[in-house]
Amino acid sequence: MATYTISENKSPQLNWREALPTIFAIAYVLVVFTLLRSLSRTDLWFPTYSAILFPMFVFSPFIIFALKIPLELRAVLIAIIGLVLMPILGMQDSFYLELITQIAIFAAMAIGLNVVVGFAGLLDLGYVAFFAVGAYLWGIFTSNANTIVRATGAQAAPEMFWLFLFLGVIAAAITGILLGLPVLRLRGDYLAIVTLGFGEIIRILVSNLSNISSNRRNPINITNGAQGLPGIVSPPLPDFAFQAVEGLTNALGLPVNNVRAFTYQLFYYGLVLLVCGLAALIAARLDNSPIGRAWTAIREDEVAAQAMGVPKVKMKLLAFAMGASFAGAMGVIFAARNTFVSPESFSFIQSIFILAIVIVGGMGSIRGAILGAVIVTLLNLQVLKNFSLQINALKNIDWVVPILNFPIRDWPQQLEPARYERFVFGLLLIIMMIFRPSGVWPAKRRQMELQEAMGKEEIPEKEIEADVVVIKPEDLLSQEPKEKP
Repeated sequence: MATYTISENKSPQLNWREALPTIFAIAYVLVVFTLLRSLSRTDLWFPTYSAILFPMFVFSPFIIFALKIPLELRAVLIAIIGLVLMPILGMQDSFYLELITQIAIFAAMAIGLNVVVGFAGLLDLGYVAFFAVGAYLWGIFTSNANTIVRATGAQAAPEMFWLFLFLGVIAAAITGILLGLPVLRLRGDYLAIVTLGFGEIIRILVSNLSNISSNRRNPINITNGAQGLPGIVSPPLPDFAFQAVEGLTNALGLPVNNVRAFTYQLFYYGLVLLVCGLAALIAARLDNSPIGRAWTAIREDEVAAQAMGVPKVKMKLLAFAMGASFAGAMGVIFAARNTFVSPESFSFIQSIFILAIVIVGGMGSIRGAILGAVIVTLLNLQVLKNFSLQINALKNIDWVVPILNFPIRDWPQQLEPARYERFVFGLLLIIMMIFRPSGVWPAKRRQMELQEAMGKEEIPEKEIEADVVVIKPEDLLSQEPKEKP
């Protein structure tokens, strides 16, 4: 006879260990956000507090991404930080919104350069030239400078911004292909020198296209030369956008002085985040596609890749075009946002700046490129400058350092931190190459390659992605195939 047992239904208990990362992430964001909201520029120590707390807030999405949090909850938290908390901070202090917008611009450009340098292994030292192509494309057709476009009445309407954003992508991609054609047979140092020269050619061209006519009475001014292009227009926004922003700021108790300017700040912030997200998505899809594997093969051994049937010419040109297109889009946005462009904005040092972002973050890593943009841009635009502002503020009150009894007024001007930006970048790159050559957040594949090059035979299993399988020679000789780990 069958016997039946009745089991008592127990309600599922909450696993606090699994919830701890989520609780920590939420508490971290709320604490840092609250402390930032409490800061006031009238406070004596505001520069120091801001230089510490704002980087902590910007790094919060990366901390959330690194914790063991469900994917859906992770996406919600990051979206709240980017779309809710950051605009609120911008209402209180517009500098934060400008700074995060600049970080996103450099992040998108770093992702584009990462396609060329990290994926395909093509060292490009003239990447800022593609940025200039997009910026001058919109600037020439909308600036109020006395150029040939304005003289002939061929200026573009502000509503054509979205069309020019697409045209900037196309123009930069074509420029990337034109750069790639002469350098298909070059690699390494020779490729770097040619791309460096290409970047300087673009800068010199826009500096000297102020008059290309032999008749001085009828000049043909295209780029307005070294004076730059002022009065570049921004795309028009509907009236309800300004009304909505004004109502939102009043409802939150944070009214802004210039609603129109702040609305445009929010617009460019959202647009830059959107383009940066699309760039990251496209780069990730390409990296995990046959095109990405072809780029990896070319990067590792160009001769072997060509022998295995990889179309070297096509893949190299595609890498240059894809990397350039991201910079072209950001160039159009940069020109519309700043309403002014000049050749000084596209110097060789800017290409080195973007390359430093890729190296610090990790070549071949999309997340590393974004993290590198955060680190390098914060050092350049906030941290070092804020420490200089703090020293000057203490000098104004004749502050004396406790214990040391050192009057801060005796601090030499030559030792202000803002003067040592290039020094800090150089030191940072040296430290990275010695202690972390793969970058702060490297790609798993790249990290494995560097470990193999350094003679490390065994790689921790946790550092190997699920789609990467390490095959040993003895596995190929074995009769029984081994399962994928």
